[in-house]
Amino acid sequence: MSQSTTTEKMMDESMQGSSLELHAKAGNTRKLFIESYGCQMNFSDSEIVASILAKEGFDTTQKLEEADLVLVNTCSIREKAEQTVRNRLVHFNRLKKENPNVKVGVLGCMAERLKSKFLEEEQIVDMVVGPDAYKDLPNLIQEIDEGRNAVNVILSKDETYGDVAPVRLNSNGVTAFVSITRGCDNMCTFCVVPFTRGRERSRDPKSILEEVNDLWERGFKEITLLGQNVDSYLWYGGGLKKDFEKASDMQKATAVNFARLLQLVAKAQPKMRIRFSTSNPQDMTLDVIETMAKYNNICNYIHLPVQSGSNRILKAMNRLHTREEYFELIDNIKRIIPDCAISQDMIAGFPTETEEDHQDTLSLMEYVKYDFGFMFAYSERPGTLAARKLEDDIPEETKKRRLREIIALQQEHGLYRTKQHVGKTEEVLIEGTSKKSDAHWMGRNSQNTVVVFPKENYKVGEFVNVKINDCTSATLLGEAVGYSENN
Repeated sequence: MSQSTTTEKMMDESMQGSSLELHAKAGNTRKLFIESYGCQMNFSDSEIVASILAKEGFDTTQKLEEADLVLVNTCSIREKAEQTVRNRLVHFNRLKKENPNVKVGVLGCMAERLKSKFLEEEQIVDMVVGPDAYKDLPNLIQEIDEGRNAVNVILSKDETYGDVAPVRLNSNGVTAFVSITRGCDNMCTFCVVPFTRGRERSRDPKSILEEVNDLWERGFKEITLLGQNVDSYLWYGGGLKKDFEKASDMQKATAVNFARLLQLVAKAQPKMRIRFSTSNPQDMTLDVIETMAKYNNICNYIHLPVQSGSNRILKAMNRLHTREEYFELIDNIKRIIPDCAISQDMIAGFPTETEEDHQDTLSLMEYVKYDFGFMFAYSERPGTLAARKLEDDIPEETKKRRLREIIALQQEHGLYRTKQHVGKTEEVLIEGTSKKSDAHWMGRNSQNTVVVFPKENYKVGEFVNVKINDCTSATLLGEAVGYSENN
């Protein structure tokens, strides 16, 4: 198994690899090689795929040449991500020439976007499977074993995989993803997610708690609750969020929203760290922030994408909040959780963006001073409202120059934020060996900042108190001063 990301993120210790957890079943004779690209949800979905296929006779392998089945879990959020996948398929084509029996399948958002067209464009592909169709993989594999191409890209109205226990593929044995919602209803004009992952629907909180409890029993110390928009989590017995108004009075009275789910998870495992991603500013409510403040095991970190600092561009993006409303939310977070870290997503060069709009983005960044961020030049995605209605009229050089300015400002703010940790002693969960030094551990504090310190006699999975002595714009450097009370 090999996993990669293709987003243009600021790279640091946080992107280091981790050991593969293989789940060999007695009698399994076939080998699965799976690669994932894009968001955390894709990596989580790959773990579900591996679990489903383990019951069909497949064990995962890190060696491509051993594979009987090669799967690529794809991202469509940007053109570069799709091109990366196509380049990998060229590599797999060479493999198929050496071994004609190997099968190649494309999963995920790119599969959903292109559907059966993918079989024509990439002739080495045997199977195309959308994000909601993984339970049909046994039937689809039977089809391709019998020499026929197979496609299933039907989107579901329900949370599809709540009853599947994921195989932890890229696991360090310490941190894990737990999916809580699928799809998105917000219809931002630049985004393909509503078309590739469907409408919002939530997972039964009982199954979420069962997965969290199982992870704790297996030694995991931190989970991240995942969704395209976690703040829209709403369980009222099943079904799409948009149909909640049709629910019965009893369903409405007993519905579980995101703040309540956070509380349930925090109380179920009080020594387990809890994170969540991703939030949408228009949907984050005060009760979520207040719940974070109430429970010490919910980390003080919020990923809060804004995309632009210009009200005019926000409206063109169909972001249903203004610059001023975003500032109010930031102010409330800082008031209720003073040491909460905040990160951003930002798009440079959205259609019609002027220099004034760009300066509004920079001034918003100055107001917030994000701890870190993920920044991109606008990439037109086929099928989105922006692609249909707005001309991609910003020259590439202008996009790149604005992106450079955004990144430079974020690096300045990142250093400003990391310097605030110097001199403090902070709890760190050890995740693994530092990418740059075998003599050092790396872990994260509550604010999701990477911390590096000498190994001494500490072990992976332990909570330790680390005195922060120095920093870069993305990493804290220190020395352990003892175990934290969380161990």
